[in-house]
Amino acid sequence: MIGGLLTGIATSQWMRAALRYGAIALAVLLFLFSLRRSGERAGRLAERLETTEKANDVQRQMLDAAARRPRDRSELAERLRDGHF
Repeated sequence: MIGGLLTGIATSQWMRAALRYGAIALAVLLFLFSLRRSGERAGRLAERLETTEKANDVQRQMLDAAARRPRDRSELAERLRDGHF
């Protein structure tokens, strides 16, 4: 019974065209959803990369500051006297 109904629907020229356009519309819709999802994923990855770069920059600044620090108390006192600190 169902097979006969589907055969009747599939034989109609208008129904075949409607099914074809419906399938195309569904494929386009699924493709757009996929694009949206991949765009969101790319945005999250870009945000994570930016955050990592900022953290690395701060860490690099801290390492540079640590490399320039006085080695002992006498070097600290000497820098303070010279006004280079």
